[in-house]
Amino acid sequence: MNIDLLLTNFTNPTLLFFILGIIAVMVKSDLDIPESSFKFISLYLLFSIGFKGGQELAHHDFNAGVLYAILFGIAIAAVIPIYSFFILKRKLSVANAGAIAASYGSVSAVTFVAASSFLETVKLSFSGHMVAVMAIMEVPAIIVGVLLMMRFETKTKESSSLSGIIKHSLTNGSVLMLVGSLLIGFLSDGKQAVDIQHFTTDIFKGFLAIFLLKMGMTTASRFNAFLSHGRFSFLFALLMPLFNGILVAIISGFVTPDLGDRFIFSVLASSASYIAVPAAMKLAAPQADPGLYVPMALGVTFPMNIIIGMPIYFFVIQTFS
Repeated sequence: MNIDLLLTNFTNPTLLFFILGIIAVMVKSDLDIPESSFKFISLYLLFSIGFKGGQELAHHDFNAGVLYAILFGIAIAAVIPIYSFFILKRKLSVANAGAIAASYGSVSAVTFVAASSFLETVKLSFSGHMVAVMAIMEVPAIIVGVLLMMRFETKTKESSSLSGIIKHSLTNGSVLMLVGSLLIGFLSDGKQAVDIQHFTTDIFKGFLAIFLLKMGMTTASRFNAFLSHGRFSFLFALLMPLFNGILVAIISGFVTPDLGDRFIFSVLASSASYIAVPAAMKLAAPQADPGLYVPMALGVTFPMNIIIGMPIYFFVIQTFS
């Protein structure tokens, strides 16, 4: 693995703000972000990810290859949360199992950036529509996670009704914001979309830094929840992404022969969201503990993918090409 790539990712300012949040709690600082501001930032991140994904999709010719890529991405994002949920539910609450399953069905934009850098080092590229695929994959994972939580939380009569589950999952504020922004981005005139580019793109990393600062504080204050589950949560965060990445590295050959696109699919399948899903679960499942699913995604899965995951996926793709 290229040491420069490793250092670049671990010195990313947004991730360093996450560490600052942890430090703030450790030194018992009075640093805090108001709950109302944090909710706004969560909605903004969902809006920005969705809108940019829709714009990317609108800028590419919609041919068979793009369609297959989108359908394959949706399938990955929808299936991974299902079997992950039933594995997790054996040891964890329904809310935590649903939130973690959604995280691992969804994707990490930072890991996506690292994957593109990895491809540059091996002199390969990937298709532009894969950016839209990445954004689209956020949606089914969140919907499936919410569906599973509603289906297995039987506190209300309506929660046992499939139509009621689908209605509530699709009208959930976080899901509606993400899906709505994606559609608006796709339908918007490109020239007029440029007028809000400063809001949708230029300040994204700044808001992401503040979001991760808060998530770092939340993670540190609830880290005991992660430790209390011990080996199970750690092994899941380590082994499940490897399984997902290797599996997709193999079967993606049936979707596209492009090595770069297959590698991106593998990385997306193996990554875990610590931006869109925590933002969504903050609204959809406040009872789920971010002190559990954020450390799993950011503290275990992310560095694993950077250090050993990507070389393994690339090797598998070369072997099965």
